Amino acid sequence: MALSRRSFSALAGTAALGLALGGGSAGTEAPSAHAARSVPTGPPPRPPSADGRRHTVGFDRHSLLVDGRRLVLWSGEMHPFRLPSPSLWRDVLQKLRAHGHNAVSVCVAWNYHSPAPGQYDFTGVRDLDLFLRTAAETGLYVVLRPGPYIGAEVDGGGLPGWLTATEGSARTFDPAYLKHADEWLGRVNAIAARHLFTRGTGTVLLYRIENGYDAHADEPAGRAYLSHLYKKVRADGIDVPLFHNDRGGNGHWTPGSSDTGGAGAGPRTPGFVPESGGGRPDAWGGALFRGEGYAEVRRTWDAAYERRSHLTHLAGGITVHNVRMAFGGTSWGWLPAPVVYTSYDYGAALDEGRRPTGKLVPLHQIGHMLQRVPDLAGLDRAADVKVPGLRAYHLRNPDTGAHVYVLRNDGDEEVSSTLRAAGTDLPVTVPARDARLMVTHLMLGRRRMRYSTAQPMALLAAGRQDVAVFCGRQGEMARVVLECAEEPLVTRLSEQAAYVYDQGLLRVTVPLGAGGLIGVRVEGDGNERPLMLLFADEATSMRLWPYDTPSGSLLVHGPALLRTAVVRGSTVHLTGDTVAESGLEVWGPRGIGALTWNGRAVPASVTGSASVRAHAPLPGVPEVRLPALGGWRMRTENPEAGPGFDDSAWQVADRTSSFSTTPVPKGQPVLFADDYGFHYGDVWYRGTFTDATGVESVSLAYSTGTQGLLMAWLDGHPLGTYRMPVPDRSTVRQGSWAGTAVFPLDPWLRGSGRHVLSVLVRRMQHDQDGGARDTHKAARGLTAVTFGGAAPKVRWRIQGAAAPDPVRGPLNNGGLYGEREGWHLPGFPDGDWERVSFPRAVRRQGVTWYRTTFELAVDPDVDASVGLTLEDDRHRAYRTQIFLNGWNMGQYVNGVGPQHTFVLPNGILRTRGTNILALAVLSELTTLSGPGRVRLTLLGSAAGGVPVTPVASPGR
Repeated sequence: MALSRRSFSALAGTAALGLALGGGSAGTEAPSAHAARSVPTGPPPRPPSADGRRHTVGFDRHSLLVDGRRLVLWSGEMHPFRLPSPSLWRDVLQKLRAHGHNAVSVCVAWNYHSPAPGQYDFTGVRDLDLFLRTAAETGLYVVLRPGPYIGAEVDGGGLPGWLTATEGSARTFDPAYLKHADEWLGRVNAIAARHLFTRGTGTVLLYRIENGYDAHADEPAGRAYLSHLYKKVRADGIDVPLFHNDRGGNGHWTPGSSDTGGAGAGPRTPGFVPESGGGRPDAWGGALFRGEGYAEVRRTWDAAYERRSHLTHLAGGITVHNVRMAFGGTSWGWLPAPVVYTSYDYGAALDEGRRPTGKLVPLHQIGHMLQRVPDLAGLDRAADVKVPGLRAYHLRNPDTGAHVYVLRNDGDEEVSSTLRAAGTDLPVTVPARDARLMVTHLMLGRRRMRYSTAQPMALLAAGRQDVAVFCGRQGEMARVVLECAEEPLVTRLSEQAAYVYDQGLLRVTVPLGAGGLIGVRVEGDGNERPLMLLFADEATSMRLWPYDTPSGSLLVHGPALLRTAVVRGSTVHLTGDTVAESGLEVWGPRGIGALTWNGRAVPASVTGSASVRAHAPLPGVPEVRLPALGGWRMRTENPEAGPGFDDSAWQVADRTSSFSTTPVPKGQPVLFADDYGFHYGDVWYRGTFTDATGVESVSLAYSTGTQGLLMAWLDGHPLGTYRMPVPDRSTVRQGSWAGTAVFPLDPWLRGSGRHVLSVLVRRMQHDQDGGARDTHKAARGLTAVTFGGAAPKVRWRIQGAAAPDPVRGPLNNGGLYGEREGWHLPGFPDGDWERVSFPRAVRRQGVTWYRTTFELAVDPDVDASVGLTLEDDRHRAYRTQIFLNGWNMGQYVNGVGPQHTFVLPNGILRTRGTNILALAVLSELTTLSGPGRVRLTLLGSAAGGVPVTPVASPGR
């Protein structure tokens, strides 16, 4: 399938995915999915909300159409399941909106909501209804992505663990699978139907079926599968446009190839990139195997990359766009697919701690530009232009006559050149591996701009004047030329600005960054509305916040973040964040004269530029102090290794057949953990046999996800540990690993009588089923056990996680003894545990638990992002599960991978109160184990934030 109606060279690493928008449902009130008439360039639709009115959603070859108005969709992706604190969903959504996004793309993970067949949970941290309501309240459209398969580097690609032990081939037309998939979609669609933008009850604008499905694309069964999902979604009342991304743009799902009743990508559809930019997931071993992790991702996929990528997309006709990820979050518990570790920072513009990074600058500038320069929604290819040293794209809006030039530098050196446009040679400089956008003949309110060498960021009407914002790099000279029939009255609000009027043209010249925001006011040229020109370098542009209210548009300058704005009478009520002291200035509707900030009145007055400016700076953030961690208590576990442990309540592992894709070895029972209902976390085996006479060794074959391991004991005596290798460049995406541990037996262990072979397997997670080959069904746990020198008959029992935590869900816990007994939970009585201090240096095979309590007293008006940092001698072989107030925040593997700091999200973390921290350390005999240094780390803080409701964290 073609990426768009226009061809262009996508940048390396960009997810070039095709569009397939479905038509309306069979109902008579379904919206039109294709525009039969031409829609002229005009103002975009108002920000969305659950307004109770019906809306139409359609498209033509240029863009989406909402109620007959052109909409450039600039979506940012976040996954609510990677931020298990519903209060913070609002924080991230408000940041997306503030930084230029008008939509959020949301995956819904089947495994996250379904612990067992027929069981579904949409409460607490899984409250999809709450998330969709919050998105509507924030003013964001929603692109909903419920799969059934979502990929997204989650366990099984989102397919539930219990599906591994059922008949039927996943992601196919197999009726056994479709029964489960239909039930899942039915549950999600019942919620989604209450939030459809078409009905005015929410802001769900687009709906994606499946993910990257190109398996069986040329077979009737594959086409029938997508057709079935399409019909199921429509039958459930979802009447917004549907789409499916054709992974790699292979042309598999062109119009007519499947019975979806709607259009596919082609000459009548807008260009669509559902997954682009943002960053990328990082594998075990670190980005590019240099141990730098997401810092390396952010360095290579930097701000220049983002600008170059997204401006190229605009040049290629992309007007439906999703940045993945805008916020990555945390793959907490046993959520991550085996190919990635706990952090899902993704190198995103908003990091895992919800803090802005340098990559946010171009996204902020481009996002606001796409929303507030309507000419960009209807561009056509124009005559080719040549710019020496640069790749040039030339586009034109046929309605307005505006010309857009995207100039891209693919080289490793900065290029300075000239662009012939608007009858003159315009100077242009583009840094290495970067791009820039220039516009000519653009209307700025009621005045036409001949050209600008700076990128427009926003155009808005603020009261009786028009405001135009231009941005660029610090130190650049911005030139804006306006067509004026008579000499205007020009007021320089900053002495750095210069201007000259000659022969009907007003030429304004501004050195960007010389004194912050630079303003020039133009009036008195026969036009009744003044024009305010504002110029910002990159740092200043990140303190400019356009915002639409029912009373009119605002432009706010100064704070680190604007969250909300409401106009009541003459007062503008603002909420947001500050980091350092900052000014506050607002341009807005006529008659405003007073300001409040986060509920407090701010002394201010009206200026000569028709703005309202605070008399004193807003305060910065007060200091946040974190306590040192001490008072540790310790207890060892794994009694399962001992011969006298009572395993009578464990399941007998005696099955002879399996739905797994891993063959059952001849003569062996099924030992695969999933077949006995243990789908996440660690699993224990105990094999009892009599008479070890003649047994020289035991061979344990097992299968895990990346970085799995196995530990074995015979009659309580440690036999050793076997680890899967750290991935290298050739195996970085390998999700299932098989190995065989061979342990020789000491002569004194070979006697007659009863013997118990105990095995602990850290199974890691299920592979993603990216190719619809049931790879998620590969075995986890032991696969076969054989003996050297003799062949005793073994009776096996198996135990994994206990019943799923009713609040934290099935992905929180595994089968460690301490987990089954609640050692990770608040309220567990650890008073009789041994007192210890860190660093620790012990040699033990098995599991040791450590618990401590700490108090925080963060100012309630401060949003502090806190992490837990672990560091040790990298040659020590151990790994640690981190439990905060009973929530499994992730797995630290000492010496493997780049992750040392784990984000502790507010809500689970009591920033004003008591917290319980538990560490489950799984160590080997080959080296001393830690933990070494364990400390709280302040990742960032801001005055403001959102109110945070504590997440339920039940104890014993």
